[in-house]
Amino acid sequence: MRGSTDLGTRRPAPSRAKPTSIDPRLDQRRRAVRRRHSRRRRVVLMVVGAVVGLAALAWPLAHSRYLSATALRVVGAHHTTAARVLEASGLSTHPPMIDVSAASAARRIDALPWVASARVDLEWPDGVVVTVTERTAVAVVADGSGGWAELDSTARVLAIVPNAPSGLVHLVSTPRPGAPGTTLDSAKPSVVVAAALPAAFRSLVSAISPSPGDGVDLALAGGIGVVFGTATELPAKFEDIASLLAGAHLADGSVLDVSVPDSPVVVPPASVSESGSPPG
Repeated sequence: MRGSTDLGTRRPAPSRAKPTSIDPRLDQRRRAVRRRHSRRRRVVLMVVGAVVGLAALAWPLAHSRYLSATALRVVGAHHTTAARVLEASGLSTHPPMIDVSAASAARRIDALPWVASARVDLEWPDGVVVTVTERTAVAVVADGSGGWAELDSTARVLAIVPNAPSGLVHLVSTPRPGAPGTTLDSAKPSVVVAAALPAAFRSLVSAISPSPGDGVDLALAGGIGVVFGTATELPAKFEDIASLLAGAHLADGSVLDVSVPDSPVVVPPASVSESGSPPG
């Protein structure tokens, strides 16, 4: 009985699954995929190695004399020599092209007294073109030591010259100017008027001087003075002066007051002598 009970409760041993065979075509496919992935990895490693190798070779080559900025050209500079432009830009030492910053070079050139703006263009493999736009002198002022300072329309001092250039308006009663590249702030109203003078009227103006309240006075040929007022509404004030010069008989010492546009006033010499000396 006991033996039958043991036989009745004995569990059958688990059956072992028979290994299934893999389809040869599927096995070949898997092996082909593994080989393809292996080739791709090798190709990637070869490309990375080639890039690193080329970079290692290119770095010293890019900084060698073979790719230096040697073909240099300066365009538009008339009052500033090409040598000074290149020196200011840092190009005179012929740096490697890869180290040339066009924006930084242009900013350094802009600091030169005569330069209004500069553009630097790189022309690989070894060329650099610097295009300069220069300022225009509109007036001169005595520098206090026998020379003359040329000023542009922003009152920037462009140069100190021994003789006053012809064609430029003289500024008087103006403080001594600084070195080229500085700005004579007190002369700004005067140079604004000087820069705006009509070509036909410019030759009549012998001098411009400051007046109280940021105003300007003009001295014209023939001893005629002009109370111009502030450097505003310039076209209207120039028209008033032209109308008075053309339509009125003006004696030496007369003063034209055009400080209020469209309401010009002529002050005769007698009135001027009673009230004080004429402007200019």
